[in-house]
Amino acid sequence: MRDALVIGGGQAGLAAARALRGQGCRPVVLEAGLEPVGSWPAYYDSLILFTPARFNELPGARFPGDPNRYPDRAEVIEYLRAYARDSDCEIRAGQRVVSVTRAGREYRAHTAAGEEFRAPLLVAATGAFGKAHRPELAGLADYTGAVLHSADYRRPEPFTGQRVVVVGAGNSAVQIAVELAAHAHVSLATRKPVQYATNEPVPGGSRFWSVLSAFARIPAGPLFRPGSIPVLDNGGYRTAIESGRPDCRELFAAAEGTELHWPGGAREHVDTVILATGYRPALDYLAPLGVLDAAGRPKHRYGIAGPGLGFVGLENQRTFLSATLHGVGRDARYVARKLSVRDA
Repeated sequence: MRDALVIGGGQAGLAAARALRGQGCRPVVLEAGLEPVGSWPAYYDSLILFTPARFNELPGARFPGDPNRYPDRAEVIEYLRAYARDSDCEIRAGQRVVSVTRAGREYRAHTAAGEEFRAPLLVAATGAFGKAHRPELAGLADYTGAVLHSADYRRPEPFTGQRVVVVGAGNSAVQIAVELAAHAHVSLATRKPVQYATNEPVPGGSRFWSVLSAFARIPAGPLFRPGSIPVLDNGGYRTAIESGRPDCRELFAAAEGTELHWPGGAREHVDTVILATGYRPALDYLAPLGVLDAAGRPKHRYGIAGPGLGFVGLENQRTFLSATLHGVGRDARYVARKLSVRDA
Protein backbone atom coordinates (compact mmCIF):
# COMPACT_ATOMS: atom_id res chain seq x y z
CA MET A 1 0.00 0.00 0.00
CA ARG A 2 1.30 3.46 -0.93
CA ASP A 3 -0.29 6.72 0.11
CA ALA A 4 2.29 9.19 -1.21
CA LEU A 5 4.39 9.58 -4.35
CA VAL A 6 7.70 11.43 -4.34
CA ILE A 7 9.06 12.30 -7.78
CA GLY A 8 12.83 12.64 -7.67
CA GLY A 9 15.31 10.74 -5.55
CA GLY A 10 17.94 13.37 -4.89
CA GLN A 11 18.40 15.36 -1.70
CA ALA A 12 14.94 16.94 -1.94
CA GLY A 13 13.16 13.67 -2.67
CA LEU A 14 14.93 11.71 0.05
CA ALA A 15 14.19 14.45 2.59
CA ALA A 16 10.55 14.52 1.48
CA ALA A 17 10.22 10.75 1.80
CA ARG A 18 11.72 10.81 5.31
CA ALA A 19 9.36 13.63 6.31
CA LEU A 20 6.32 11.80 4.94
CA ARG A 21 7.34 8.69 6.88
CA GLY A 22 7.40 10.89 9.95
CA GLN A 23 3.75 11.75 9.27
CA GLY A 24 2.82 8.08 9.10
CA CYS A 25 2.76 7.86 5.29
CA ARG A 26 4.13 5.05 3.13
CA PRO A 27 5.78 6.89 0.21
CA VAL A 28 7.36 5.50 -2.92
CA VAL A 29 10.21 7.50 -4.44
CA LEU A 30 10.37 7.53 -8.25
CA GLU A 31 13.89 8.32 -9.44
CA ALA A 32 14.76 8.74 -13.12
CA GLY A 33 18.42 7.83 -12.67
CA LEU A 34 20.12 4.57 -11.81
CA GLU A 35 20.40 5.43 -8.13
CA PRO A 36 18.93 8.00 -5.72
CA VAL A 37 21.71 10.61 -5.66
CA GLY A 38 20.09 13.39 -7.68
CA SER A 39 22.14 15.62 -9.99
CA TRP A 40 25.41 15.31 -8.09
CA PRO A 41 27.14 12.81 -10.44
CA ALA A 42 26.63 15.26 -13.33
CA TYR A 43 28.52 18.14 -11.70
CA TYR A 44 32.17 18.98 -12.41
CA ASP A 45 34.74 16.70 -10.81
CA SER A 46 36.42 19.24 -8.53
CA LEU A 47 33.23 20.70 -7.05
CA ILE A 48 33.67 21.56 -3.39
CA LEU A 49 30.66 22.52 -1.30
CA PHE A 50 30.56 26.19 -0.45
CA THR A 51 29.39 25.41 3.09
CA PRO A 52 30.89 23.11 5.77
CA ALA A 53 29.78 19.51 6.29
CA ARG A 54 27.72 20.28 9.40
CA PHE A 55 25.72 22.76 7.33
CA ASN A 56 24.74 20.07 4.81
CA GLU A 57 23.08 17.36 6.88
CA LEU A 58 19.70 15.94 5.96
CA PRO A 59 17.27 15.17 8.82
CA GLY A 60 18.37 12.23 10.93
CA ALA A 61 21.82 11.69 9.39
CA ARG A 62 25.11 13.26 10.41
CA PHE A 63 27.56 14.06 7.61
CA PRO A 64 30.57 11.82 8.39
CA GLY A 65 34.03 13.16 9.13
CA ASP A 66 35.16 16.56 10.34
CA PRO A 67 31.99 18.70 10.59
CA ASN A 68 33.97 21.86 9.79
CA ARG A 69 35.52 20.68 6.53
CA TYR A 70 34.17 21.48 3.07
CA PRO A 71 33.11 18.15 1.45
CA ASP A 72 33.58 17.41 -2.23
CA ARG A 73 31.15 16.10 -4.82
CA ALA A 74 32.09 12.43 -4.29
CA GLU A 75 31.47 12.68 -0.54
CA VAL A 76 28.00 14.11 -1.12
CA ILE A 77 27.14 11.27 -3.50
CA GLU A 78 28.20 8.67 -0.93
CA TYR A 79 26.29 10.51 1.81
CA LEU A 80 23.10 10.42 -0.28
CA ARG A 81 23.61 6.73 -1.07
CA ALA A 82 23.83 5.93 2.63
CA TYR A 83 20.83 8.15 3.40
CA ALA A 84 18.75 6.31 0.79
CA ARG A 85 19.78 2.91 2.19
CA ASP A 86 18.64 3.95 5.66
CA SER A 87 15.45 5.71 4.57
CA ASP A 88 13.03 2.80 5.18
CA CYS A 89 11.18 3.91 2.04
CA GLU A 90 10.43 2.20 -1.25
CA ILE A 91 12.72 3.67 -3.92
CA ARG A 92 12.18 2.81 -7.57
CA ALA A 93 15.19 3.81 -9.70
CA GLY A 94 15.00 4.02 -13.48
CA GLN A 95 11.46 5.39 -13.33
CA ARG A 96 11.41 8.70 -15.19
CA VAL A 97 7.99 10.32 -14.70
CA VAL A 98 6.70 11.77 -17.97
CA SER A 99 3.29 13.00 -16.81
CA VAL A 100 1.07 13.23 -13.76
CA THR A 101 -2.72 13.23 -13.94
CA ARG A 102 -5.41 13.29 -11.29
CA ALA A 103 -8.61 11.29 -10.97
CA GLY A 104 -10.76 12.24 -8.00
CA ARG A 105 -8.48 12.40 -4.95
CA GLU A 106 -5.80 10.27 -6.57
CA TYR A 107 -2.63 11.33 -8.38
CA ARG A 108 -1.32 9.06 -11.12
CA ALA A 109 2.33 9.21 -12.14
CA HIS A 110 3.06 7.75 -15.57
CA THR A 111 6.65 6.73 -16.29
CA ALA A 112 8.68 6.31 -19.45
CA ALA A 113 9.01 2.63 -18.56
CA GLY A 114 5.24 2.25 -19.01
CA GLU A 115 4.34 1.92 -15.34
CA GLU A 116 1.72 3.85 -13.38
CA PHE A 117 1.91 4.72 -9.69
CA ARG A 118 -1.08 6.02 -7.73
CA ALA A 119 -1.49 7.80 -4.40
CA PRO A 120 -3.56 10.63 -2.84
CA LEU A 121 -0.43 12.67 -1.99
CA LEU A 122 2.30 13.75 -4.37
CA VAL A 123 5.52 15.68 -3.80
CA ALA A 124 7.42 16.96 -6.84
CA ALA A 125 11.06 16.90 -5.68
CA THR A 126 12.98 17.03 -8.93
CA GLY A 127 14.63 20.12 -7.49
CA ALA A 128 16.00 23.25 -9.07
CA PHE A 129 18.79 21.61 -11.09
CA GLY A 130 16.97 19.50 -13.64
CA LYS A 131 17.46 21.71 -16.68
CA ALA A 132 20.55 23.73 -17.64
CA HIS A 133 19.64 27.40 -18.15
CA ARG A 134 21.14 28.75 -21.38
CA PRO A 135 20.09 32.39 -21.71
CA GLU A 136 19.94 33.93 -25.15
CA LEU A 137 22.78 36.43 -25.06
CA ALA A 138 22.71 38.94 -27.88
CA GLY A 139 26.49 39.09 -27.78
CA LEU A 140 26.71 35.41 -28.74
CA ALA A 141 24.38 35.56 -31.74
CA ASP A 142 27.24 35.57 -34.28
CA TYR A 143 29.82 33.62 -32.26
CA THR A 144 31.08 30.43 -33.95
CA GLY A 145 33.39 29.11 -31.24
CA ALA A 146 32.48 26.42 -28.70
CA VAL A 147 29.66 27.30 -26.29
CA LEU A 148 29.19 25.03 -23.29
CA HIS A 149 27.11 25.14 -20.13
CA SER A 150 28.73 24.47 -16.77
CA ALA A 151 26.68 21.24 -16.84
CA ASP A 152 29.01 20.11 -19.66
CA TYR A 153 32.20 21.02 -17.77
CA ARG A 154 34.04 18.24 -15.91
CA ARG A 155 37.73 19.15 -15.55
CA PRO A 156 40.16 21.87 -16.73
CA GLU A 157 42.76 19.82 -18.66
CA PRO A 158 40.86 19.73 -22.00
CA PHE A 159 41.00 23.55 -22.05
CA THR A 160 44.77 23.83 -21.54
CA GLY A 161 46.21 26.73 -23.52
CA GLN A 162 42.82 28.00 -24.67
CA ARG A 163 41.26 31.44 -24.38
CA VAL A 164 38.14 30.84 -22.28
CA VAL A 165 35.38 33.14 -21.09
CA VAL A 166 33.16 32.01 -18.21
CA VAL A 167 29.81 33.81 -18.03
CA GLY A 168 28.24 34.16 -14.59
CA ALA A 169 28.73 35.66 -11.15
CA GLY A 170 27.65 32.84 -8.83
CA ASN A 171 29.52 30.27 -6.78
CA SER A 172 29.96 27.75 -9.60
CA ALA A 173 31.07 30.39 -12.11
CA VAL A 174 33.73 31.64 -9.73
CA GLN A 175 34.98 28.17 -8.79
CA ILE A 176 35.19 26.98 -12.41
CA ALA A 177 36.89 30.18 -13.60
CA VAL A 178 39.52 30.06 -10.86
CA GLU A 179 40.23 26.38 -11.51
CA LEU A 180 40.53 26.94 -15.27
CA ALA A 181 42.86 29.92 -14.82
CA ALA A 182 45.68 27.53 -13.87
CA HIS A 183 45.42 25.91 -17.32
CA ALA A 184 44.10 28.59 -19.68
CA HIS A 185 43.74 32.33 -20.22
CA VAL A 186 40.39 32.95 -18.52
CA SER A 187 38.02 35.88 -18.06
CA LEU A 188 34.94 35.92 -15.86
CA ALA A 189 32.29 37.95 -17.71
CA THR A 190 29.37 39.33 -15.69
CA ARG A 191 26.49 41.76 -16.08
CA LYS A 192 27.11 43.04 -12.56
CA PRO A 193 30.17 42.86 -10.28
CA VAL A 194 30.60 39.63 -8.33
CA GLN A 195 29.09 39.96 -4.86
CA TYR A 196 30.85 38.19 -1.97
CA ALA A 197 29.23 37.17 1.30
CA THR A 198 32.42 37.99 3.24
CA ASN A 199 35.65 39.89 2.72
CA GLU A 200 37.86 36.80 3.11
CA PRO A 201 37.58 33.00 3.14
CA VAL A 202 35.41 31.68 5.98
CA PRO A 203 36.72 28.80 8.14
CA GLY A 204 34.30 25.91 8.51
CA GLY A 205 34.13 26.44 12.26
CA SER A 206 33.29 30.15 11.98
CA ARG A 207 30.28 31.61 13.78
CA PHE A 208 29.32 32.99 10.36
CA TRP A 209 27.65 29.67 9.52
CA SER A 210 25.52 29.73 12.67
CA VAL A 211 24.34 33.23 11.78
CA LEU A 212 23.61 32.19 8.20
CA SER A 213 21.68 29.15 9.44
CA ALA A 214 19.53 31.39 11.61
CA PHE A 215 18.71 33.61 8.62
CA ALA A 216 17.93 30.49 6.59
CA ARG A 217 15.06 29.71 8.95
CA ILE A 218 13.17 32.86 7.98
CA PRO A 219 10.43 32.01 5.43
CA ALA A 220 11.27 34.95 3.18
CA GLY A 221 12.53 32.99 0.19
CA PRO A 222 9.98 34.37 -2.31
CA LEU A 223 11.47 37.83 -1.76
CA PHE A 224 14.80 36.76 -3.25
CA ARG A 225 15.64 36.75 -6.94
CA PRO A 226 16.89 33.55 -8.59
CA GLY A 227 20.64 33.25 -8.21
CA SER A 228 20.82 36.11 -5.71
CA ILE A 229 22.95 34.30 -3.10
CA PRO A 230 26.38 36.01 -2.97
CA VAL A 231 29.57 34.01 -3.46
CA LEU A 232 30.66 32.08 -0.38
CA ASP A 233 34.44 32.19 -0.56
CA ASN A 234 35.83 28.98 0.95
CA GLY A 235 38.81 28.65 -1.38
CA GLY A 236 40.44 32.04 -1.84
CA TYR A 237 38.41 32.81 -4.96
CA ARG A 238 38.19 36.53 -4.28
CA THR A 239 41.97 36.80 -3.90
CA ALA A 240 42.50 34.91 -7.17
CA ILE A 241 40.07 37.13 -9.10
CA GLU A 242 41.44 40.35 -7.65
CA SER A 243 44.93 39.26 -8.68
CA GLY A 244 43.69 38.76 -12.27
CA ARG A 245 43.65 34.95 -12.43
CA PRO A 246 41.01 34.98 -13.83
CA ASP A 247 40.36 38.59 -14.71
CA CYS A 248 36.81 39.88 -14.22
CA ARG A 249 35.15 42.12 -16.79
CA GLU A 250 31.83 43.28 -18.23
CA LEU A 251 29.83 40.94 -20.40
CA PHE A 252 30.88 41.03 -24.07
CA ALA A 253 28.71 43.17 -26.35
CA ALA A 254 28.89 41.30 -29.66
CA ALA A 255 30.73 38.62 -31.61
CA GLU A 256 32.00 37.94 -35.11
CA GLY A 257 33.16 34.43 -35.86
CA THR A 258 35.40 33.40 -32.97
CA GLU A 259 36.04 37.03 -31.93
CA LEU A 260 34.24 38.54 -28.98
CA HIS A 261 33.75 42.31 -28.87
CA TRP A 262 34.10 43.91 -25.46
CA PRO A 263 32.57 47.21 -24.28
CA GLY A 264 35.05 49.90 -25.20
CA GLY A 265 35.93 48.42 -28.58
CA ALA A 266 38.47 45.68 -27.79
CA ARG A 267 38.23 42.47 -29.83
CA GLU A 268 39.88 39.11 -29.33
CA HIS A 269 39.75 35.49 -30.38
CA VAL A 270 38.05 33.22 -27.83
CA ASP A 271 38.11 29.42 -28.11
CA THR A 272 35.35 28.56 -25.64
CA VAL A 273 32.53 30.30 -23.78
CA ILE A 274 31.22 28.49 -20.69
CA LEU A 275 27.78 29.56 -19.46
CA ALA A 276 27.73 29.17 -15.67
CA THR A 277 24.21 30.55 -15.71
CA GLY A 278 22.44 28.14 -13.43
CA TYR A 279 19.59 25.71 -13.77
CA ARG A 280 15.82 25.62 -13.83
CA PRO A 281 13.40 23.01 -12.46
CA ALA A 282 12.38 20.25 -14.89
CA LEU A 283 8.66 20.06 -14.12
CA ASP A 284 7.02 19.53 -17.52
CA TYR A 285 5.48 16.30 -16.25
CA LEU A 286 3.13 18.39 -14.09
CA ALA A 287 1.62 20.28 -17.04
CA PRO A 288 -1.61 18.18 -17.06
CA LEU A 289 -2.36 19.40 -13.51
CA GLY A 290 -2.34 23.12 -14.40
CA VAL A 291 0.11 24.02 -11.63
CA LEU A 292 2.71 25.62 -13.92
CA ASP A 293 2.58 29.16 -15.29
CA ALA A 294 3.13 30.10 -18.94
CA ALA A 295 6.92 30.00 -18.43
CA GLY A 296 6.79 26.54 -16.84
CA ARG A 297 7.39 27.83 -13.32
CA PRO A 298 5.47 26.17 -10.48
CA LYS A 299 2.57 28.00 -8.88
CA HIS A 300 2.69 27.41 -5.13
CA ARG A 301 2.78 29.01 -1.71
CA TYR A 302 5.75 27.88 0.35
CA GLY A 303 5.71 24.59 -1.53
CA ILE A 304 1.99 23.84 -1.37
CA ALA A 305 0.34 23.81 -4.80
CA GLY A 306 -3.08 22.33 -4.10
CA PRO A 307 -4.89 19.49 -2.33
CA GLY A 308 -2.37 16.73 -1.71
CA LEU A 309 0.26 18.34 -3.97
CA GLY A 310 3.52 19.93 -2.91
CA PHE A 311 7.08 20.78 -3.92
CA VAL A 312 10.42 20.36 -2.18
CA GLY A 313 13.77 21.66 -3.42
CA LEU A 314 12.72 24.71 -5.41
CA GLU A 315 14.97 27.76 -5.36
CA ASN A 316 13.67 30.29 -2.80
CA GLN A 317 10.69 28.04 -2.05
CA ARG A 318 10.45 29.10 1.61
CA THR A 319 13.92 30.45 2.41
CA PHE A 320 16.89 31.64 0.39
CA LEU A 321 18.55 28.23 0.94
CA SER A 322 15.53 26.08 0.03
CA ALA A 323 17.30 24.42 -2.90
CA THR A 324 20.34 23.35 -0.85
CA LEU A 325 21.16 20.35 1.31
CA HIS A 326 20.80 22.66 4.28
CA GLY A 327 17.33 23.85 3.34
CA VAL A 328 15.46 20.85 1.93
CA GLY A 329 14.99 19.05 5.24
CA ARG A 330 13.14 21.87 6.93
CA ASP A 331 10.99 22.50 3.85
CA ALA A 332 10.24 18.79 3.53
CA ARG A 333 8.89 18.65 7.09
CA TYR A 334 6.74 21.71 6.46
CA VAL A 335 5.28 20.33 3.22
CA ALA A 336 4.71 16.83 4.62
CA ARG A 337 2.89 18.25 7.62
CA LYS A 338 0.71 20.54 5.50
CA LEU A 339 -0.20 17.81 3.01
CA SER A 340 -1.01 15.29 5.73
CA VAL A 341 -3.26 17.75 7.54
CA ARG A 342 -5.11 18.64 4.31
CA ASP A 343 -5.58 14.99 3.44
CA ALA A 344 -6.86 14.03 6.91
